Amino acid sequence: MTTIRNGTAAGAARALILLGVLIFIGWGLWLAYHPAPVPLQGQVEARTINVAPKITARIATLTVHEGQAVQAGAVLVTLDSPEVRARLAQAGAAQDAADAKRDLVAVGARDEDVRIARAMWDKAAAAADLADKTYRRLNALYKEGLVSLQRNDEAQTNHKVALETALAARAQYDAALAGARPQEKLAADAVARQAAGGVAEVDAAAIELVLKSPLAAEVDKVVLHPGELAGAGFPILTLVDLADIWVVFNIREDDFAGIKIGAPLDGTVPALGNERVRFLIDTISPRGDYATWRATRQSSGYDVRTFEVRARPQAPVEGLRPGMSVLVAPR
Repeated sequence: MTTIRNGTAAGAARALILLGVLIFIGWGLWLAYHPAPVPLQGQVEARTINVAPKITARIATLTVHEGQAVQAGAVLVTLDSPEVRARLAQAGAAQDAADAKRDLVAVGARDEDVRIARAMWDKAAAAADLADKTYRRLNALYKEGLVSLQRNDEAQTNHKVALETALAARAQYDAALAGARPQEKLAADAVARQAAGGVAEVDAAAIELVLKSPLAAEVDKVVLHPGELAGAGFPILTLVDLADIWVVFNIREDDFAGIKIGAPLDGTVPALGNERVRFLIDTISPRGDYATWRATRQSSGYDVRTFEVRARPQAPVEGLRPGMSVLVAPR
């Protein structure tokens, strides 16, 4: 009887063990075909601004450091460019010369030049009057036969030359009184404006030697330091605008239920002690084909694509920074 009871108990134990193994295997298979839903994970990003010079110059001073908050208009970097200083001196000298030429044309001839022109006219007029009297006398004598034709013709020619000289002297005097012609004044004004434009151009380049913050932001990364040569368009430092912040999610289209512009997403931020934050979707765009297609099944079905979904906080969140993770519970 004892042997029978022991055999029965051993058989029951083996049956229980086998049943437990079968239950464990069945539970494992069920879990394999029904995986636990994975929360949707996104990453916080923010708008960045590259601060770069318009011209090539050497960095003289760097007034900020990484992580520093700056206000709009704050000086970030000062540059040094001997070429700009030389161009500024040249442009200033060219403008001074053009302005002086314009003023000279506007004022006209000096009083001394006018008096000289008047004296030359008076002298030529007196000579013309004398030549006229001389010709009249000799012509009267010629008519009486007392002077030769040659002498009469010479007197007549001298008279005409003296008259023309007097007219030329009068014209020079009138020109001295009138000053420059309107066209000369317009040309002088145009040259002066051109020189002023050259100065303005160099001044604009000189202003670019001082780089200021375009908005209130935080210094994210410093690329170049004092003494280094900064190329035109190459960023010296990068600013991050913490007021313009969003979360990027990569969502497959088979998980797209409820995803649309304006829809809310309630997530938690582990870096902020799992603080719950509501986000609103504002951008949905497909990602590149090279890394987003995926088959739903190996043998049949269709390929699903991945979309980049951006969502912004419904209200400002203190402490939310780029790089933080946001978890959205599966739906």
